[in-house]
Amino acid sequence: MADQDELEILFAQARQDRPALPEALAVRIETDAEAVRLARQAPAPKPNRRWWQDLGGWRGLSGLAAASVAGVWIGFSAPSFLPDPADYLVSQDASFLVADLNLDFEDLEDTE
Repeated sequence: MADQDELEILFAQARQDRPALPEALAVRIETDAEAVRLARQAPAPKPNRRWWQDLGGWRGLSGLAAASVAGVWIGFSAPSFLPDPADYLVSQDASFLVADLNLDFEDLEDTE
């Protein structure tokens, strides 16, 4: 038990006898802290991004181009049951729109 009492005395003495911080170390700590503070206040540099990077880079842009080409192709080579889209561009008469759908309106007529 005596060894533990001596150890407690040594710990108490070590807590009271704190060494002073060297002046050079204190100056380096303050200088480093000021540099970090100034770096956080400075605005972050704006990244140099190109317009295709906003679309997902070259992979996203190539997918967008492929989808666009497929859409134009499907749009101008429409299935046979739909009217030809080229007729929309050159025709002024819209009566062919209903006639091409081959709808039967006899059940919808009023028989009164």
